[in-house]
Amino acid sequence: MMDTYTQAQADMLADYIRRALAVEGGHLSMEPGGARLYCACGAYVSGFECEGIKAACLAAGLPVIDGRRVPFGPLYALVVEAPRVAVGKPAGPQPWNSLSEAPLAHVASLYRTAGAEVFNVPGVSGPGAEVAS
Repeated sequence: MMDTYTQAQADMLADYIRRALAVEGGHLSMEPGGARLYCACGAYVSGFECEGIKAACLAAGLPVIDGRRVPFGPLYALVVEAPRVAVGKPAGPQPWNSLSEAPLAHVASLYRTAGAEVFNVPGVSGPGAEVAS
């Protein structure tokens, strides 16, 4: 990672990762349009250099949901219909839908079922479901 970032950029990314690790629901979400590092309630940092950010987050033990290989249809359905992750605040009451916030593990399991790779989420981590090509 260090060879793709200046020292100042690497330090800033490390600070955001530390913040994300310190908050309930902090995680890295990756989709075809880039990456978002959720580091506080209502706050995220986004970027397009996904592999370096992913490597840094994985090395730090931060939860990562990598949905870049999920086919468009299921990914669109998740983005539009699934709940958001509750970051830095309690999850809303069930049932969870597109207008609610749910625990990270619940949202991560929805993405994993659709084919996303999930890392560092207890009970959910691993490769996504097999996707027919």
